[in-house]
Amino acid sequence: MRWLALCYTPDAPAGDADALAWLALSFTPRVARLEEAVVAEVSGSLRLFRGARALRQRLQVQATAAGLALGPMAWAPTGLGALALARCADMNPGRFSDRLDALPLSALSAAQAHHAMLARLGCTRLGELRRLPRPALARRFGPGLLTALDQAYGDLPEAHEWLTLPERFDARLELPWRVEHAPVLLHFAEVLLRQLCTFLAARHAGIRALRLAWQYDAMRARDVADSGELTVATADTTRDLTRLTRLLGEHLARTTLAAPAGEIRLSADSVLALEEGSASLLPGPSDPAERTTTNALLERLSVRLGADHVREGRLHEDHRLDRMQSWQAWPAPPAVAVRRPSGPQPTWLLQTPLPLRCDAREQPLYCGPLTLISGPHRIETGWWEGLRGLQTRDYFVYRSATRGLLWVYHDRPSSTPSASPGWFLHGVFA
Repeated sequence: MRWLALCYTPDAPAGDADALAWLALSFTPRVARLEEAVVAEVSGSLRLFRGARALRQRLQVQATAAGLALGPMAWAPTGLGALALARCADMNPGRFSDRLDALPLSALSAAQAHHAMLARLGCTRLGELRRLPRPALARRFGPGLLTALDQAYGDLPEAHEWLTLPERFDARLELPWRVEHAPVLLHFAEVLLRQLCTFLAARHAGIRALRLAWQYDAMRARDVADSGELTVATADTTRDLTRLTRLLGEHLARTTLAAPAGEIRLSADSVLALEEGSASLLPGPSDPAERTTTNALLERLSVRLGADHVREGRLHEDHRLDRMQSWQAWPAPPAVAVRRPSGPQPTWLLQTPLPLRCDAREQPLYCGPLTLISGPHRIETGWWEGLRGLQTRDYFVYRSATRGLLWVYHDRPSSTPSASPGWFLHGVFA
């Protein structure tokens, strides 16, 4: 068997222990908590990750990406032995039993409990303890010391309670002091976000929404509720810690606490499978990293400017050119496959077409003369809505020296008695 012991730093938040265990679960299903460390039996995963060194390096990279501070790590044939070596940061080569013999008594918790008595006997290392008479050692210190010693050396089997992932993520954190301003909550929420991202990595999944709730102090005003919350949504499925932290920070910057908060809670009810495609050699329109970066930028703009000020174009099936597109708040629902328009569609449509003056040749003018680019595109449709919906128009694309490309139409009044004859500006191409 091949065990890997992962120690977390003493100053690490309490939740980082769970996050470290979930991170190890993404490499092997046999993970257990052992005192102040996480031990993982990885003999069945070494071939998959191309050896012990590659597995360890990959684990360190993912821990750094998740914001987890890893302490000492060590390999051994037993879980207790790996923990003992990690406590002493022993990375020396050699036989496993010889390396354990050289360790101080503090490397094994069962021996550390009797350190004072054993020191008076002249026993300071595990090898010296192991050479003492076993019957006398058991009578004086109890059978637990010998059991732990034999399990560390592999003479007795170990029994571990394997960790499993919960179905949903829900973690709470009591704040060290009362927080009065919502942006300050981000500093503490980062601890829970690290746990969330490692949980998602272990499940090979992501989220599209998370909820941050906070509990108000008991000394709040009578008209203030006992808690508050906000929901953060993303445009696509993700578990990117940096992206989620920035997006949550944007929301908290626009949130006001009704009273000081003493506890926060982060939850994600819906966990979605995350499709991780192969990276392309060169960046391009289909590059997943580029698409994710664009979505992250649009998410922050949507929070800062308002959801209605960031819009996305959608095509629709219609014979009327001006109704073949619409702009909806981003992110819009998934688009239905439609046929592409037969002619060019402007970026911006005027809600009410603007009448244009004409020159002596009956050609439209807009901030000066216009140059014809394409057209006419003749339509006569909308009859199913009566005279009000009937359109008999010729659409053109003109270029203005100062206003760029314009979408202009000419109404044919002979076929539409209710229409106003003339030229109209209907859209602008970006």
